Amino acid sequence: MKTRPISICLLLVALFFCGTLQAEVEIRDDVPEVYIVKKGDTLWGISGMYLREPWLWPELWDVNPQIDNPHLIYPGDELYLVWIDGQPRLRMRRGRDIKLTPNMRVSPLDLAIPIIPLDEIGAFLMSHRILDADDLNNSAWIVAGSQGHLLSAPGDRIFGRGPFPEGERAYGIYRAGDTYIDPLTQELLGYQAQDIGNANLLSSNKEEIKELEINRITEEVRLTDRLLPMEERIIDATFHPRAPATEIQNGFMIAVDGGVTQIGTMDIVVLNRGKRDGLEVGHVLAVYQTGELVFDRVTETNVKLPDVRAGLAMVFEAFEKASYAIIIKSSHPLKVGDKVKNP
Repeated sequence: MKTRPISICLLLVALFFCGTLQAEVEIRDDVPEVYIVKKGDTLWGISGMYLREPWLWPELWDVNPQIDNPHLIYPGDELYLVWIDGQPRLRMRRGRDIKLTPNMRVSPLDLAIPIIPLDEIGAFLMSHRILDADDLNNSAWIVAGSQGHLLSAPGDRIFGRGPFPEGERAYGIYRAGDTYIDPLTQELLGYQAQDIGNANLLSSNKEEIKELEINRITEEVRLTDRLLPMEERIIDATFHPRAPATEIQNGFMIAVDGGVTQIGTMDIVVLNRGKRDGLEVGHVLAVYQTGELVFDRVTETNVKLPDVRAGLAMVFEAFEKASYAIIIKSSHPLKVGDKVKNP
């Protein structure tokens, strides 16, 4: 399978405040009456200007039956508030020339503002995967390099053995990295697939030992490194932040990209919950820090304080037993081991 660049062009929904606002949706006191969309804006940021909880904007759109299709917001568009029957509604005027045809607006999607900054997510997805034990054990591996040794440069040849799926020509070279374990059940959730490079298959599938040519490398290739068919991984153009449909129980942040000790906004984390638990791309979770154990001087006993909400995380790729999420809001530094719950 040929790889294609990850698309970061997302289908965007304009904010729309309907008359039947839900009780939990709160509009900020300092909302701008008029706002001109700028290059570099995100829908999340604009939502935060109007709502105390920006992730609630899809619910406002979904409950309005008059809206059939999402809208795209572009730099130069003018957003303004109107009040109808005492309720605020957000309207939009196009701030640039748009070529129109019947029932269709022609305009490049890559000019539309994204929901959140996705450049880092795109680069992350190119080189990160979570593999379960079966994926790892049932993949091909490197047995030798050209002339009996391994060289780490594009154009070098390597030899692989094991299952090579029919018709697959492009392979990623991976090495098992961190092991992800559920902190409560001790279940093995998967292995971090460390990106080593890419190679193209040169041999036919009938041969037991396959020859491949390296075309990208991040570090020296080793014997037993795994060869996995390249995946086309595209951020779903229709995803939008929303609450999970089911209650997520015993969720934790179990790892962070880069090995940092303090986690902040736009850092990428690994969650111990995945597709089997009901998590999907776009699901927003609240991050909670465990309440401290303090001494009550009146009763002279120890008492545990309640968990404190400290941020928000959004899932951008879900695997069977674990997920990748990005921190989209943090009130103070977070850490591995913090809990994630329904917002």
